[in-house]
Amino acid sequence: MEFIENADPLLRLLWYIALPVSLIFIIQSILTFVGVDHDHDVSLDGPMDVFTFRNLINFLIGFSWTGISFYETIENKTILIGVAMLAGSAFVYLFFLIIAQFIKLEEDNTFNIYDTLHATASVYLRIPGSREGRGKIQVSVKGTVHELDAITEAAEIQTGSSVRIVHIENTSLVLVEKI
Repeated sequence: MEFIENADPLLRLLWYIALPVSLIFIIQSILTFVGVDHDHDVSLDGPMDVFTFRNLINFLIGFSWTGISFYETIENKTILIGVAMLAGSAFVYLFFLIIAQFIKLEEDNTFNIYDTLHATASVYLRIPGSREGRGKIQVSVKGTVHELDAITEAAEIQTGSSVRIVHIENTSLVLVEKI
């Protein structure tokens, strides 16, 4: 650590920022990958929060390591700080882009019978007419085929026929009509 103590004040400051922030970043990353991290910096319902601890760490990582990397290359220290600030901001922006891609991957495949309303289905077991009994239909919702009990107010509908779901009777029964 003697090289830090003998460095110019700006370089020393950049090292004092880079080392603890890097350690915090590594710990955050490990906690995220093992599933312990419950810090939801980004909300699916609202705009992304800019002022978060994670974004502060991302900014400081980009700022400090860019400053250290270009300290000998860029002689004007004002320009060096400006470039480091741009790099820190770029790190935060990159984080937003990565999180946005993860959000696109997130899907809710929970079956909700109300998602079947007005959907086309195939009769699996014949449906007796005039609400006299139940048959079964197969309907695809969010890429998954579901089997549901079905009734009709019209005449009997034979197996293999195409139907449209016109009403949800309850959480396990739908009213259909032949197409």
